[in-house]
Amino acid sequence: MTIASALISKLPLVGTTIFTKMSALAAEKGAINLSQGFPDFPPDSRLLERAAQAILTGNNQYSPMTGLPMLREAIASLIERHYDRKVSALSEITVTSGASEAIFDAIAALVHDGDEVILFDPAYDLYEPAVTLAGGTCRRVTLSAPEFRPDWQVFSELLSDKTRLVLINTPHNPTGSCWLAEDLEFLWKAIASRDIYVLSDEVYEFIHFGESAVSVHKHAELAKRSLVVSSFGKSFHLTGWKVGYIVAPAELTVELRKVHQFVSFCTATPLQQALAEHLMALPEASAGLAAFYQQKRDVLRNALAGSRFTLLPCEGTYFQLLDYSSISDLDDVAFCEWLIDQVGVAAIPVSVFYQQPPKDQRIIRLCFAKEESTLLEAARRLSEL
Repeated sequence: MTIASALISKLPLVGTTIFTKMSALAAEKGAINLSQGFPDFPPDSRLLERAAQAILTGNNQYSPMTGLPMLREAIASLIERHYDRKVSALSEITVTSGASEAIFDAIAALVHDGDEVILFDPAYDLYEPAVTLAGGTCRRVTLSAPEFRPDWQVFSELLSDKTRLVLINTPHNPTGSCWLAEDLEFLWKAIASRDIYVLSDEVYEFIHFGESAVSVHKHAELAKRSLVVSSFGKSFHLTGWKVGYIVAPAELTVELRKVHQFVSFCTATPLQQALAEHLMALPEASAGLAAFYQQKRDVLRNALAGSRFTLLPCEGTYFQLLDYSSISDLDDVAFCEWLIDQVGVAAIPVSVFYQQPPKDQRIIRLCFAKEESTLLEAARRLSEL
């Protein structure tokens, strides 16, 4: 009998995500869950009715691998309307099973053994494992609290002949910071003469509290070299539907789709139909999203204004960072565990988003995609510290 050799993990440093751990602890202890980024309020009932009708009328088989044509056309119209950019629904838009799949597909398609990918820390925890599985190595630019602005001198020094991809995220999870138009210009000038692509994670694109969101869609030169990822889950309060899309020039889309067809092939057909019909019936459905979440952000910030926490700036997303330095000397993971157990509020430690967390930084992340009553009760408990 042959004994198999010991299994060698491709991701030896990866365990259960912090989001799963904190949500499980919150459920176990009955804590208010402001950790994982999902709403606790219902989406538009009209969208749910369209999904139910799509299921009941028999649209339940495979869609085209690239996405339902009617949804890709609706996405093209959305992009033109919001960003004044015309893209081909046929050759430049691909519907994916969530933004996570889109990001994974793009990295798998572009990154080869030995390639380097530049990330901006703190970074969403999906990015590095996807790069590792593709055979690449991550190089990191650290964003420093409280503003979390990119240091373009440090970025330029990281560029080399091995750099294949730059992965950006604005509005930014977990910090809530947003890039400026000048940041995109700095990025373009740094890579223009090099064979480097950009993957722009813009899943919070409509949750921006400034005058106008910065997007690669608006930078003509970068757009020719970039893949832009979006999420209907974030835009329509439907994280469990896992429907996203990625926009890229035709030659990049060809390579992306080679991976996509073997990862998920296609996304749930009736959900695609419902989203397409919703976008066509209510073309400005996402227009009020920023004001909607700004109101929730302000409820939370105002309720915490008299607490011992220091509130960091929040320019976008539905996440608020809190500095707890005046409350505890615990590291942020231990502090979040203590919060669940002793205060009854679940948060996310920001250190998990870094490769090397800044020394003595004590910052946690709260999700304010919640009912106002939920936010007020969580703030009441936190303000007692």
